[in-house]
Amino acid sequence: MSDKLNDYRSATPPLPATYQLWPLYGAGFENMGRDGRPIDVPLPVYGPDELLIRHDACGLCFSDIKVIAQGQNHPRILRDMQKEPVVLGHEVSMTVIGVGKNLQDQYQAGDRLTLETDIITNGKSLAYGYWFQGGLSQYSVIGPDIYASDIGNNLIKVRKDKGYAEIALTEPWACVVAAYALEYRTGLKNGGVTWIIGAGGDKPYTISAGFDPVSHPSRLLLTDVPEPFAGWLRTRAKELQVEVMDVPDLSSPPLEFVDDIVLLGADADLVEKVSPHLAQFGILAIMADAPFLRKVSVDVGRIHYQRWVYVGSQGSDIAEAYSAVPVRSNLKPGGRTWFVGAGGPMGRMHVQRAIEFSNPPATILCTDVSDMRLNELCDAFAADAKAKGIEFICLNPLNKADYEEKMSTLKPTGFDDIVVLAPVPAVIADAATYLAPHGVMNVFAGVARGTLADLDLSDAYLKNTRIIGHSASWMSDFELVLEKTNSGELSPNRSVAAIGSLTAARDGLQAVKDAALAGKVVIYPNIREMPLTRLEELKEKMPSVYAKLNNQGEWTNAAEEEFLRLMLP
Repeated sequence: MSDKLNDYRSATPPLPATYQLWPLYGAGFENMGRDGRPIDVPLPVYGPDELLIRHDACGLCFSDIKVIAQGQNHPRILRDMQKEPVVLGHEVSMTVIGVGKNLQDQYQAGDRLTLETDIITNGKSLAYGYWFQGGLSQYSVIGPDIYASDIGNNLIKVRKDKGYAEIALTEPWACVVAAYALEYRTGLKNGGVTWIIGAGGDKPYTISAGFDPVSHPSRLLLTDVPEPFAGWLRTRAKELQVEVMDVPDLSSPPLEFVDDIVLLGADADLVEKVSPHLAQFGILAIMADAPFLRKVSVDVGRIHYQRWVYVGSQGSDIAEAYSAVPVRSNLKPGGRTWFVGAGGPMGRMHVQRAIEFSNPPATILCTDVSDMRLNELCDAFAADAKAKGIEFICLNPLNKADYEEKMSTLKPTGFDDIVVLAPVPAVIADAATYLAPHGVMNVFAGVARGTLADLDLSDAYLKNTRIIGHSASWMSDFELVLEKTNSGELSPNRSVAAIGSLTAARDGLQAVKDAALAGKVVIYPNIREMPLTRLEELKEKMPSVYAKLNNQGEWTNAAEEEFLRLMLP
């Protein structure tokens, strides 16, 4: 190993007087940097309770594109961007360069870090690369807001033998892993608010669990609940000291949000009217045995961001709607899985996880409208799937004849799991029709709140299907990804499609916006100037680096080491 790379890793080189970063002053690529380039700023001074860190690698994410598109209107931008520009980049690998005197028993120069990017400070949800200066900068300062946040320490120490790119990609991989570890309530929320609404059902309804001394709501709202169930509810509520409120007008409930809505019957108009009142993690339970007369317009954006879920039962016990068929989030071992929009960077991660992790599906279908992305996906993973005995199918919906012929053979049995990575309501609605009994569809794509898709909610109780959603990750997800990366079970490097220096970040983000690459763009902020470069282009431009890619032409830590030997200043 060269002395230059040794020095870089040990954080011993002399510090510059200035460093570069990409400021974003508002919506649009024209508001990124100055004259299309990053700017120079003085190296920050760090205090006794702060760390000076160096950004070693930064993955680019479609979430960054949303900030560029929306600018000041983005919901996570909480300041005047003209006066205090945002520096994007939340997928980061960092090295400690300087340690404040009060932190010297916890950190030292050369420590390797990443971080859980959703930072809660004084009850406010902030984020690295949104509020805090992100990875599209060479250096930054980290203070107590991050290492002593409301959740504790958002910083995560990582092994020094790990690659910079693979650690930077821990964040998107944590989001993928988190999608399969979601947990949902199996009863009415204890201490919450439940709203029960009559919708034509006339069964002898009851609640066998969740409305008793062990667990019960604190408030109960009632609308058109048939007798004698309404009388039973009032008597039980009095015994439990649960406040009861009659709601004669559905359009103006006394509370804006409730935790549980129970609909006694199948009425699409009622579902659409009351669903907006579901709180975060809200559940709407449908008690019916006849199908809805039409599809229901469901806010799939709130399924994604607020974790709403629709459950149901054909019986009369409301508790069974929650507990008889618990919501499953992990892929069914030996089942049939469909990844919709599989060819993009996040889709590839989902497919890789499904193949590499234990207990994979027996059949994996990957669909994408880009032949380029789909072909690269198949080239990357078909052999791995075959080695595990997985039937691996790749289809482009735009090739209509082939697509329709194959899908017609798959629809009768349906899919146990459908993961939607395309934020298109029509695509989400169509995919839902392929769910097998007890199947689960995860709306992973970040569709905006208020985005409606027409779904047959009868499936929730006639087929016991579930539609769930996911956004972001927790510290435990980061730790799991790092554990599997350290053990070799997971290789985040397989996601890398192109690399470049800090000056290439704007072109990299444009490539993300244009869906021009099948995998991730990774920026190395501290190398010499280098344009955005696809891995296959390294064969001509950097043959010694290309020679250290793996047999599938994928990024490796050995390739990164050779790359840094060549490109560090």
